[in-house]
Amino acid sequence: MTDINAPMRYAEPAADRTERDGSVGLVVLLALALAMAAVGLAMVSREMAEPFVLAILAGLAVVGVFCLFAGAVGILYFGQRHARNDLTKAFVDNLPQGALIADTTGRVLYANRSYRDLLGLDPEAAVPPPDRAFGGNPHLAEAIFRLARAAQQGRSLKEEFRLPPPGEVQEETGVSPRWFRIGVQPMPPDPRSGRKGSLVVWQVDEITQDRAREETNFAKVQAAIDYLDNAPAGFFTAGAEGDIAYVNATLAQWLGLDLSEVANRPLKLGQIMSHDSAALIAGAGRTEAQGTTRHFDIDLVKADGTNLPVRILHRLPRGSDLAHVLILTRGPGEAEEAGAAELRFARLFHAAPIAIATLDADGVVSATNAAFVRMFGADAEDGKASLESLVEPASHQALRRALEAASAGQGLIEPVDVTFAGPGERSGRIYLSPIEEAETEREAAIAYAVDTTEQRALEMQIAQSQKMQAVGQLAGGIAHDFNNMLTAIIGFSDFLLMNHRPTDPAFQDIMNIKQNANRAAGLVRQLLAFSRQQTLRPQVLQLGDVLSELSILLGRLLGENVELTLDQASDLWTVKADLHQFEQVIINLAVNARDAMPNGGKLAIRTANVSELQSRELGLSHVPPGEYVMIEVRDSGCGMSEEVKQKIFEPFFSTKEIGRGTGLGLSTVYGIVKQTGGYIFADSEEGAGTTMRVYLPRYHEHAAEVDQEPAKLDRKPEKPKDLTGRGTVLLVEDEDAVRSFAARALGQRGYQVLEASTGAEALEVFEGHDGEVDLVVSDVVMPEMDGPTLMKELRRDYPEIKIIFMSGYAEDAFRRNLDEKEDFMFLQKPFDLKQLAAAVKSALEA
Repeated sequence: MTDINAPMRYAEPAADRTERDGSVGLVVLLALALAMAAVGLAMVSREMAEPFVLAILAGLAVVGVFCLFAGAVGILYFGQRHARNDLTKAFVDNLPQGALIADTTGRVLYANRSYRDLLGLDPEAAVPPPDRAFGGNPHLAEAIFRLARAAQQGRSLKEEFRLPPPGEVQEETGVSPRWFRIGVQPMPPDPRSGRKGSLVVWQVDEITQDRAREETNFAKVQAAIDYLDNAPAGFFTAGAEGDIAYVNATLAQWLGLDLSEVANRPLKLGQIMSHDSAALIAGAGRTEAQGTTRHFDIDLVKADGTNLPVRILHRLPRGSDLAHVLILTRGPGEAEEAGAAELRFARLFHAAPIAIATLDADGVVSATNAAFVRMFGADAEDGKASLESLVEPASHQALRRALEAASAGQGLIEPVDVTFAGPGERSGRIYLSPIEEAETEREAAIAYAVDTTEQRALEMQIAQSQKMQAVGQLAGGIAHDFNNMLTAIIGFSDFLLMNHRPTDPAFQDIMNIKQNANRAAGLVRQLLAFSRQQTLRPQVLQLGDVLSELSILLGRLLGENVELTLDQASDLWTVKADLHQFEQVIINLAVNARDAMPNGGKLAIRTANVSELQSRELGLSHVPPGEYVMIEVRDSGCGMSEEVKQKIFEPFFSTKEIGRGTGLGLSTVYGIVKQTGGYIFADSEEGAGTTMRVYLPRYHEHAAEVDQEPAKLDRKPEKPKDLTGRGTVLLVEDEDAVRSFAARALGQRGYQVLEASTGAEALEVFEGHDGEVDLVVSDVVMPEMDGPTLMKELRRDYPEIKIIFMSGYAEDAFRRNLDEKEDFMFLQKPFDLKQLAAAVKSALEA
C-alpha cells in the first residue's frame, strides 16, 4: 500500500535542454575589461585615477544591491538553477507514457524517463527520437516512415505495431511480442522562450497488456460463438422489420445454407419461412414485452424448397432491439410424446393462408394465426381487441347476429361482408362457425376472414368494361344503320342539287338537308370512335412535333383567358397512331378543360416516357407492364365529383347545359385511345382541377420510319376532276335506297351497272355475264352471304377481279378475318356522289 504521507519522489528527465545555457565567454570578457581598467588606472597618477576608481566601485555597488533585491523577490536565482515551469515538467517527468520533444531537424530537446525505459535505452547513451530508435527494424519501416513524414509536414498521426524487444528475435528466445502506440504532433513555438521554429512532440505508450486483454476477450467470444454454432438447437437473431442479424451453424446446416454466403448477403425472415410466418415472428418482435418468451409451431423452408417442422421459442431481451429465436426440431418420437395432433394443428393453424381467430361470446379476439395479424394489424393479437373494432360500424349489427348464432351452436351462418377499419378502402368477408368442444369459456366461435379488396376492384373493372363494351356494340350497330340512311339522304340530296340552280328557292333547303346529314354523319363517326370501329390510318409519330404544331390551333380554341403551357420530354419515344385521330384526342381534352374554366385559368400539357418499372409502380392493375408515352392534360378548373368521374366516358353523358354539347367528346377520346392500344385515366377533385393522362404504347421499330414532319390535312379545295368512265360494275347492296342511289350515280357517269341485293344473287348475276365484270362494289354486312365471302368465291375463279367494299363499320372490323394478301379498296359510309364516282374510277385505273 502506498504511504500518502511519504514525501513525493520526482523522476529525473532522460534529457533536458530546454533552459538557456550560461556563457563562459561573457565571464572572460568581463574579467578582461576589469583587468584592462586596473592596468590603465595604475599607469596614471593617483589624483587622476581616484575619481575613476570611485566611479567603478559605485557602479559595482549599485549592481550588487540590485542583485540582492532581485534575489529577494525571485527575479534571480543563486546556487542551483530551476526552470519557471517546474510543476509542468514534474508532471511530464512522472508520466507512465514516454514523451519526447525535438525540433524539425531531429535534435532532442527533452525526453522523460519513461521514454528511455520503454525503449530500453542505455542510461549513458544519447536519446534518439522514435523514428531513429525504430528505424532499423524492417518490420516497422512503413509505420515509422509515415510517422517521420507526418513530423516533417507538421501533421498529427498515430500508429500501432508489434515487435520483439530491441535486439532480440521472438523465434529464438520465445519472448512475447510487445505492442506500442506511437504518436506525433506539432507544437508551435512559444514566443516567451525566445526559441524560433516549430517543435515536434512524440508520445510512446506500450499497450501490450491492453492487446493481451483484447485477445483474451476475443478468444472467449469466439469460444462462445463456436459453442453456439455447434449447439444441438438452431438459433438466430432478428430485428422487428424481419432482418436476420445472426444464424448459427446448426440452423444453417438444417436449412442447407452456406454460412459464408449468409455473412455476405444478410437474410430476411421471408427467405427461411413463409411470408405469413415471417409476419407473425416480426409482429411478435414489435408487440411483445421485453423479457417475455413465446413459442410458435411453424414450418421453416429449406434451400431446396422442402419444409422443416420446428418449434420456435421467441424472446426479446431487455434493452435490446434484436429478438433471440431458439429453434427446436421435432423428430417422430418427440412429436408423439409432445402430442402429434396438437403439433400438426398448430402448424396448419399458423401456415393457413386464410385469416383465422377464436372469439369469445363478446366477440373479443383471443388466439390468432399469422394471416389474421397480417390482415388486421398487430392490434388484433393482444387479446383485447374485439372483432367489431377491426371493421367499419356499418357491418357491426350483422356481425353481432352471426356471433350470436355461432355462440348458440347454429350452423350454416351467412358470411358477413365488411370494410376493414383503418387507412385505405379494404374490404373482406368474414365467416363465423361455432366451436363444438371449447377448451376454455373464452372460446365461443371461430372467425375466418378473407380479403376481397382486389376481387371487388376487379369485379367493378369487369362490370365497367362490360358496360362500355355493351354500349359500344349498341353504338356501333346504330352507327351502321344510320350510315346506310345517311348515305341515301346525302346521295339523293346531290341528285336534287344537280337539278336546281343556286337561285332556285328549293336549292337552299336541299343544302340544309345535306349539311345536317353531314353533321349527323359526324356524330355517327364519334359513335364509331367510341365503339372502336372506325377506320384508322396509323403511322409512326413524334408526339413532340405534333403537339408543337397543334399548340397554335389550341391557342385559338382556348381563347385569351386560358394560359397554355407545353412541357415536353426532350427524348420522347415514338408511338404509332392515327395522326388526325390523335389530334382529335388532344383537341377534345383541351376544349373540355376550357369549358371547365369559364373564368379563365391554366392548361398544361406535359409529355414523358414511362419505363416498364414505372408502369408497374402506377398501381393500375389492368394496365400490363411495358413502356409507354404519357400525355398529361391538366387544368385548374372546377373539377369533378367521384360520381361524375365514373360516367365521363359514357356516350351522351354531359354535365353541360342542354344544347352546349352532345356528350360524345370524351367517349370519342376513350374509343380512339383504346383502339390505338392505349389507356386513359382521369384524376379530379371538386374545386381542384382535373388531370387527364393518356398512355400510348411505345413503338419499337427502326428510327428511319419515324415521320419527323407528319403530313397534315389538306384543307384547300379540291380541283375539279373528270369522274366519268367506262366499264361494267357489279353493285351489291341489300339496302334498296343505297343501291338505287349508287346505281343511278354510276350510270350517270357512264358505267354499265349490274345490281344485286345479296351475295348469292351477285354470284348468279356475275355468272350470267360470263364473268365480264370490270369491278365489284359490294356492301360488307348482308344476309345469306356477306361481302368478304363473296370476294373469296369470286377470286377462286377470277383472282384478278377488282373489288371495292363499302360499309358503315370500320375497315379493320372485317379485314382481320381476311387473308393479309387480299387486295381491295374501302369506301366508308356515308359517302356522296362525288366520293363514289372518284373511288370507282380510281379502282378501274389502278
